[in-house]
Amino acid sequence: MSENQPKHVLDGYKFLDFTQFLAGPTVTRLAVEMGAEVIKVERAPKGDMSRFLPFIKDGRSAYYIQQNRGKKSLCIDPKKPEGLAILKDLIPKVDVLVENYGPGVIGRLGLDYKTVSALNPRIIMCSISTLGQEGPLALKPGYDYIGASYAAVIDMIGDPDGPPSFPALGIGDVSAGVHALLAITSALLYRERTGKGQFVESTLLDSYFHCHEVNVQVTSASRGAIKPKRGGSHHYLVAPFGIFKGKKNYIFICVLDQQWASLCRAMSRPELINDPRYSVNAKRIENKAATIKIVQDWLDSTKDDEEAMSLLDECRVPAAPVLSVEQAMNHPHLRGRRTVRTVRDRMMHDFDIPGFPLKFSQFPNELPLEAPFLGEHNGDILKNYLGYSPQRIDQLKADGVLHQQNT
Repeated sequence: MSENQPKHVLDGYKFLDFTQFLAGPTVTRLAVEMGAEVIKVERAPKGDMSRFLPFIKDGRSAYYIQQNRGKKSLCIDPKKPEGLAILKDLIPKVDVLVENYGPGVIGRLGLDYKTVSALNPRIIMCSISTLGQEGPLALKPGYDYIGASYAAVIDMIGDPDGPPSFPALGIGDVSAGVHALLAITSALLYRERTGKGQFVESTLLDSYFHCHEVNVQVTSASRGAIKPKRGGSHHYLVAPFGIFKGKKNYIFICVLDQQWASLCRAMSRPELINDPRYSVNAKRIENKAATIKIVQDWLDSTKDDEEAMSLLDECRVPAAPVLSVEQAMNHPHLRGRRTVRTVRDRMMHDFDIPGFPLKFSQFPNELPLEAPFLGEHNGDILKNYLGYSPQRIDQLKADGVLHQQNT
């Protein structure tokens, strides 16, 4: 790489990161993978509370490492006047400020958008919350599944005659973070054209509700005649579209009208292609139990899952084995694409994490990133950004303004 060649698409942009746990750190995790410089502000004395989430080895959290590789840790007490003054002095030095405290908290710290934009009119400030900065629900505490519950996502998961369920992964948090980064990068593009900064917002509620590709429009357009309902292992509006039992594993099969003939050929049942009971989705939904039984009986008749998948693939029927986490982590396709990748930490050593989900032809290689220890970059940040002397930094540490983990 030449000296003038950027290391990645966001090289040169600087983020001041007041985030913890998952939704907010997703924004800056992706940004740092794309070359941005991120100063992670961790409130003294404990820092980001995800430092205490499993898996933990020798006091080091793999959860924290996954979400915060490549960031610089500034552990500071913003409630001390000297701490707040440092943060305000950093604001003119950065392009973006990201926070995911509860609504109003960043303002009570003295860093609301009005204050921040007065210090740096070109700054992009992004707030991420569960339910929004304003409105009747705004002040409710919440995590991913609270947003999912209000967004009618939880109600769509589970068996139709049983209680709702929930996915055991951070879909809403990560989605809110990705939406936030889209807003930030779009606002940066606008700033390049106009010179103007702005405030942007992302919520778990909005990000989750955004995922209703069918449920909202069918409810409204049908004037309530169609009421979305959880379907357990099978979709309530499309058949066959769901989870079937293979010989060893479960298999997800997705068939719209354009795939019905292909599925019939895979099952060696060409007579079903134009059968009026099954030829179109509306009829297959009327005969849903029978449709599902046809597919399940065929799977039961195959030699093994490999034969079934081979026939489905040969006929171009969308289908996949339902992999466990371990199976996915060891799948050659996921390994080959670096959808799952091995990283090395100074204390945790080698372990696997999800890979960077974006691909750029000009930047095919991943950046070498390490997760910081708490307050590891206190001195570097204050020296390089604000010109503080070593003596002044030592005094701030002695006064309890700065905190650093002993490694």
